[in-house]
Amino acid sequence: MAPVVTQTHSHRSTTKQTHKSFKSKFASKSALKERSKGKIDLGVRSTPHQQTLSKLARRNQAKQKRLTTHASHVRAASIFTGLNPAPRIVAVVGLSSDVSPAAAIRSLLAGVEAEEGVLVPETGCVKVNVERFKQNITWVPVSRDNGIFGVLDACRVADFVVLVLAANQEADTFGQEIIKCAESQGISNVLATAQGLEAIENPKKRSQAAASLKAYINHFFPAVEKVNSLESRQEALNVVRTLCTVLPKGVRWREDRSWMFAEEVRWLSPAGSGESQVVVTGVVRGKNLKADRLVQIGDWGAFQISKITAAPHEASRKGKGSAMAIDAEGQDAVLDQPTEDRDTLDELAPEEIVMEDVDNYTPSMATTNQKGVLLDDHHYFSDEETRLPDRQAKRIPKGTSKYQSAWYVEDVSDSGSDLEDITDDMEDFIADPGRADTVADVDMDAFTEGGPSDYPQSEAFLDPSPADEADQIAAYRNARNARKEEANDDLEFPDEIELPPNALARDRLAKYRGLKSLKTSAWNTEEDAAYEPSEWRRLLEIADYRGAKNRVLREALVGGVAPGTRVHVYLTGVPADLARTYNPAQPLALFSLLRHEHKHTAVNYSLNLSSSLTEPLRSKAELVVQCGPRRFVVNPLFSNADKTPNDVHKFNRYVHPGRSAMASWTGPLTWGSVPALYFVRSPETGTLTLVGTGTSLPPSHTRVIAKRVILTGHPYKIHKRVVTVRYMFFNAEDVAWFKALQLWTKRGRIGTVKESLGTHGYFKAAFDGPINPMDAVAVSLYKRVWPKQARVWRKEGEGGVPELVMG
Repeated sequence: MAPVVTQTHSHRSTTKQTHKSFKSKFASKSALKERSKGKIDLGVRSTPHQQTLSKLARRNQAKQKRLTTHASHVRAASIFTGLNPAPRIVAVVGLSSDVSPAAAIRSLLAGVEAEEGVLVPETGCVKVNVERFKQNITWVPVSRDNGIFGVLDACRVADFVVLVLAANQEADTFGQEIIKCAESQGISNVLATAQGLEAIENPKKRSQAAASLKAYINHFFPAVEKVNSLESRQEALNVVRTLCTVLPKGVRWREDRSWMFAEEVRWLSPAGSGESQVVVTGVVRGKNLKADRLVQIGDWGAFQISKITAAPHEASRKGKGSAMAIDAEGQDAVLDQPTEDRDTLDELAPEEIVMEDVDNYTPSMATTNQKGVLLDDHHYFSDEETRLPDRQAKRIPKGTSKYQSAWYVEDVSDSGSDLEDITDDMEDFIADPGRADTVADVDMDAFTEGGPSDYPQSEAFLDPSPADEADQIAAYRNARNARKEEANDDLEFPDEIELPPNALARDRLAKYRGLKSLKTSAWNTEEDAAYEPSEWRRLLEIADYRGAKNRVLREALVGGVAPGTRVHVYLTGVPADLARTYNPAQPLALFSLLRHEHKHTAVNYSLNLSSSLTEPLRSKAELVVQCGPRRFVVNPLFSNADKTPNDVHKFNRYVHPGRSAMASWTGPLTWGSVPALYFVRSPETGTLTLVGTGTSLPPSHTRVIAKRVILTGHPYKIHKRVVTVRYMFFNAEDVAWFKALQLWTKRGRIGTVKESLGTHGYFKAAFDGPINPMDAVAVSLYKRVWPKQARVWRKEGEGGVPELVMG
């Protein structure tokens, strides 16, 4: 029987009453913000990438990424697999003078018991088959006697770079230079080894030495996990295992092109014009090798390919005769030949037969018919709207010379018989220094306007005597030059120049113009046509750099000889005298140039100057530049690396240590971002010193490099906002020519030229506020400077200091 539940009676509470919550159709911004709790409404997700994927879709997407990564890995490793895989190129570089790269190679081979029958030279290369890992390794011991470029040539084509350090020293000066240069040009996988660690008897000091070497090498290559001892067979085995099993990551700019390490170079019979045909044998790496593209081989230059034939390895002796016959037939099989789309060796576009724009524009047109300096895109005071009125005859006291009449601004008075008319066409009158003619009798009130004004009353201005003026100019400039040097004080006094008193500024600065704003004012390029180099209009122009680069890189993926194929490349037009410069002991590489990379254009490179330099680098100084597989001798123009709406950039006379700039010259085009190294060649010893690094940037034919000059003057008299300025110009003609330019002071005041005073270049200027007597009045002028032509750098002779051969 179920239990009986007794219910107790209770009354409803009357003291508590719950009201219905207020539901508003509209809410305030604060209420909506409180309700959202920081959530953001993304709206409708329109694209498939914005849609929320299901679990199955996410799993399928991860699978597709995994398969794509695996396929790319297999494709990259395919050249090292198969019956005749491509050898892995290993460059062994010593970072100090007391280590031996050849001894390091012998120690590594001893770790895998492959040293028997292998003769490792001190220089050159040796190919070894590592039977334990079924891989071929081409060892390249790098000799320090080949110079910095010899080391870079070996590291540039290496799949692995093995650095050999001494146990008692990390690296000497040249070793540090090697690390900086190799890291800057792009380097593949790096392994670190040490010689002489076992010679340290104390185990504690031995581990400390290894830790010190690891900390040093990690400063440049953080991915290095350990410094292996070459005396330990187990660690040597680990190094060789890494070389044989790890897939090299490569270098980005190198893998975008087809390249080949030259295993053999043969010179055929020379042609009749001093040219020869050269056959280069090696394994194709990177992208597909095409016979239509030019190739750059070492420092010899760029050449055309006549044909590409197969060069398979010798057939195994264990094979039957039929197999050997098939292999013999494929020995000379032509894999690729040039077509009509073949690149030429022309560096510039063909000359135009009719060039009316250039022929009709002569340099004399720049200044002959103009009456004022070019400001932005207009010559002020040269047309009917902005020109100054012609000088009219004015009435001055009788007996006044032309020299004295320059100080009368208006007519004195028409009343009185002691006045005469004078014009600028009257014969010059040389006043006698002993004359007593003065202007004390002239009523000065006749030269001023009625009403209050900030401008002072016009007064007769007397020029100082030539001797006094020369002394004053010398004293003024000596005080400035005592604290000014051209290079060291370029930061404090940039672009300032001083004109000689006896020279006309309008003639000396005929190529210069004024700009209201360097970054926004339009630059009139028609004025530059008279001064541009003769080959400027023949340079390559690229309208859409990004689109053209993508098309060229996609083109390199189609056709040609596939990577991993051993071929003979036949080059034509190679100068026969280069045969004596070829040294088989030094590594030689062949790089295929992309389309248009042999044509010249206005190239731009970034420059990061080393902070360890003690002196700034002057613009137009001779530098040796390595960019990818090519080296040039250039005289670059340095400019600001900013982005401006008008594409006008200020020219820099110097680049100071630790700073960056844009280096420009005319030379071969380079697609993509390729690292560049800048070297200075010592005139006494011929040694090359790394001074900076950079990257190739998109070329620009319309980029204007504007050289600025600043003319400074001294405030002679100051009356509120009106200042009499001297020592900026030294004749009245220059004041009238540059009158349209804007004046500025080093303390931020802006002004304009009001009128010229006298004949010695004094003038009256009005500013936007009172100026300090210690301030300096200045005006900026700009002219376009043109990049200079690059020359090819070639190495002359087998030994000694490399010489520069202009080509």
